[in-house]
This record gives sequence, C-alpha cells and structure tokens, in this order.
Amino acid sequence: MAAGTGEVLSFDIPSVDRGEVLRYLGHAGQEVDPALEGRIDAGVERCIAVSRPAGVVRIFECAEAGEKDGRFVGRLEGTALELPGESMRAYLAGARAVGVFAVTLGMANERELRRLSLTSRVDELIFDAASSALVERAADAAEARVVREAAERGLYTNYRFSPGYGDLPLSVQPTLLATLDAQRRLGIALSSTQLMTPTKSVTALVGLYGAPQERTRLSCKGCICHDFCLLRPTGRTCYGKRH
Repeated sequence: MAAGTGEVLSFDIPSVDRGEVLRYLGHAGQEVDPALEGRIDAGVERCIAVSRPAGVVRIFECAEAGEKDGRFVGRLEGTALELPGESMRAYLAGARAVGVFAVTLGMANERELRRLSLTSRVDELIFDAASSALVERAADAAEARVVREAAERGLYTNYRFSPGYGDLPLSVQPTLLATLDAQRRLGIALSSTQLMTPTKSVTALVGLYGAPQERTRLSCKGCICHDFCLLRPTGRTCYGKRH
C-alpha cells in the first residue's frame, strides 16, 4: 500500500551552497574577481526569490520482480511503474518498499531562465547554476521525507536513484510522473525526448530496507538531508541511535 496522499509539499529553502553553484559553473579553483562574485551572489538571491520549490512524495511496497524482454524488471504495488535493468536489480535487492518523488522549482524559475537567455548570457549561466543547486536541495528535502517514513517503519534507506542513472532508462519518466500525478500537482510536463519542463525538476527513487545498506547514513554530520531532517528535532536518527 502506498504511504502518503501525494499532496503537494512546499519546501522552504533559504540558501544554497555557494561552492555548489561554482561547481555547476565549472569552477576549478581559479580566482573569482569581485565583480563576478557580486553577480553570482545577486544571481543566487534572485533564484531563491523567484523559485517555488515543491514536490510530491509517495512510498510503495515492492511487488514481485520479473523479466521483460530478457531483462530484470522491478515493480511496485498498485502502480504501472516498471524499473528495468541491472542497476535496478542491484538497487532493489532486499528492498521492502521504494519512495518515489518529483520536485520542481516551478514555472517562474523557467520564465526567468528564458528572460535571461535574451538579455545576458553570463547572468543566465549564473542563474542556471544557482537553480541546479537549489533543485538538488529540494530533492534533499523530499528524500528527508522518505528517510523519516523509513525510520518510522524501522527500516533503512539507500541513496536516491534517478532515471538516467546506470541503465535505468529515461523512458520510465512518463509512468513515474503519472504515478505521482505530477503534471496536475506540480505542472511537470515531458517532451518527446523525455526532458522535463520546468527544466529544473528532479525525479528519483529511494529504497527502504530491513538492514543498513552500504550507503546508509552513519552520522548526521555531512548528511545531505541534514537541513531538512524531520527526525533530529525529536532526538532520533535514521541509523538507530539517539542524536
């Protein structure tokens, strides 16, 4: 049975890591002059101001896996979603359930990207990099919801896995988004090449397991979900120890 109602979640994300923005800009340690630093700070501030990070998160029990055209196919109860390939065979091994989510920064972000493409290539690149960092923060926030659900079930999570990783094809996107009713709830549409609009959108899976996984968090320090964790305020952690 699916957990959660699929309601739209709004994420309050007041900042992004400046280092991540620089990474998306291709920064390799070279000196950044003060004028460019100012433009980067302004671009990040503008990105946060116009974006509306939101998402839908649902959790489904694992159904019996099978094969299709000679390939492994993972399945989730109550959905038409099929997760083919060797990456999914390894990822789903031992999984009891899977969190499925989609997040987006919204169409206001998309319109600002288009506007900047007509006015300033530099500012467009900065805004695009800031948006990439921000949507990943939204994905962290969505993942934190799955981590809490797993902990409440006495389960452990693995790292998130998106279509396009490994041999999980982008062709699963239409069914994944339909499973979440993401077009109606979040306004996410797909092109004929499976690219999402708004472009700053992310879909992902998070496995739930009965035992700690290799990538299970062993401490709160450095955890990508740290800022959005729903367990730490209660004194609990997702790895079974008191905080």
